[in-house]
Amino acid sequence: MRVQDRRREGFSLVELAVVIVIVGVLAAFGVPRYRDSVERTKAAEAFNYLAAVRSAQERHLTHDGQYSAGTKFLDIQLDPPRYFNKIDMTGAADVDLLTHEGDPGWEMVLSRDSASSSYGAYKVVFSERGYVPNGAAWAAQTSNIPITINPTTL
Repeated sequence: MRVQDRRREGFSLVELAVVIVIVGVLAAFGVPRYRDSVERTKAAEAFNYLAAVRSAQERHLTHDGQYSAGTKFLDIQLDPPRYFNKIDMTGAADVDLLTHEGDPGWEMVLSRDSASSSYGAYKVVFSERGYVPNGAAWAAQTSNIPITINPTTL
């Protein structure tokens, strides 16, 4: 009688362990990059919104001689940013277009709370000068968005 060769079916424990280790290493490198990419996309929404507000503020200044005190007086209709839970706008003083006297200063801050962000709470600040980076001496408030998710630092 002849002993039949057994066919090997399935995977051995060592093969499964090797696959699990490989998947774990790939996940360890991929998940943080994916998380950064998702958060950078959410932060880009704030930058786009604030850039649109800044352009509308400049048009408002040209037309009316002063910055608007709020977005409802601007010539744009924007939905508030979806991923930022707090919007503050300050300033908007009169300025003389001919002499440029007066403080035209306005500032808009979008804040993201720590519960919705894996990076903790952070804020993005724009003013009449544009994006206000962290540590800008000329601004009352500065952005504190982490550099890894800041769309301006790719």
